[in-house]
Amino acid sequence: MSLALIRFLPTTGNVPFIQIRKWAIAFSLFLVVGSLFEFANVGINFGIDFRGGIQTEVRTEGPADVEAMRTVVGELELGDPRIQQTGDPREVLISLPLQPGEGLEGEEAQQDARRALEATLETNFPGIELRGTDVIGGAVSGELVVKGVMAITLALFLMLIYIWFQFEWQFSVGAILALTHDVIATVGMFSVTQMTFDLATVAAILTIVGYSMNDTVIVYDRIRENLRKYKKMPLGELLNMSINETLSRTILTSSTTLVALISLYMIGGEALKSFSFAMIWGVVIGTYSSVFVAAPLLLLIGVKRESSED
Repeated sequence: MSLALIRFLPTTGNVPFIQIRKWAIAFSLFLVVGSLFEFANVGINFGIDFRGGIQTEVRTEGPADVEAMRTVVGELELGDPRIQQTGDPREVLISLPLQPGEGLEGEEAQQDARRALEATLETNFPGIELRGTDVIGGAVSGELVVKGVMAITLALFLMLIYIWFQFEWQFSVGAILALTHDVIATVGMFSVTQMTFDLATVAAILTIVGYSMNDTVIVYDRIRENLRKYKKMPLGELLNMSINETLSRTILTSSTTLVALISLYMIGGEALKSFSFAMIWGVVIGTYSSVFVAAPLLLLIGVKRESSED
C-alpha cells in the first residue's frame, strides 16, 4: 500500500470556524486584556540579562539544601538572593541583585560580590561545583531592554510591509493584529507563570512572530486563491472553506514542531527552559490566531474581491 494513501487527517473538512468567530474574538479579547492587566499589576520575572546582577549555576553532590543556601548567601548582605532549583534537585540557580555603584566602581562592586558568593558557597558546601557565573552591569541590562523591544517592534513593522506588498492592506492589518495578539499573550503567560524572561525569550518571541506569520500566510494565500476562483460565494463561507482546506497542514506542522519543543523543554536543561517554554506556547497561540483571529478579521475589515484580482 502506498504511503500516500495513509491519511491521519482529512484534506477537507467543514468545521464552522467563522460561525464561532464571536466566541473566538471574545476569548482573544479576554486573553489580551488579561495579559495586559497581569503585566501591569504583577510584571515579569526578568532574568539577569535585563535587570543586571549576578547569577551562578551550581551543582551539589546530593539534593541541594535550598534553605541553607538562602541563609548563607543572605548573610553576605549583598541584597535579597533569589535561589531556585532546576529540574535536577542537585542543580540550583543563585541570583543576586545589581550592586550599587556606577562606572568602574560599579563593575568592581559586581566582581567583588561574585568572588564573595563563590567563596562562601565553596566554604559552606564542600563538593559543590560552580558551573558558571554571569555578571551583567546596569548599563548593559538597560541597553538590552531597549534593543529587545526594538527588535520585536521592527519585526512586526517589517511583517506589516511584507504582507501589504504580498497581498493587500486588509490582509496586512489582519496579520499584524494577529501577531500583536500572539506577542501580548506570550508576555502575559510569562507574567502569570513568572518564568524567567531573558534574551533567549526575546529570541523565542521573534521566532514565534515568524512561525505565526508563516501559518497566517498559508491561510491568506488560500483565501486569495479562492476569492479569485469563487466570485459569487459569500465571504464568510469562502473564509471557512479556506481555513478547512489548510487545516490538515496546519495541525500536522504544529504537532511535529511541538514534539521537538516538548523534548527540548524536558531534557534541554535550565538554560533552554524559558526559550522552549516560550516556543511551545507560541506555536499553540500562533496556530490558534492564524485560524481564529487572522482569517475572521478579514470578515470584519471587509476584504474586497477585486483586491485579489491580478
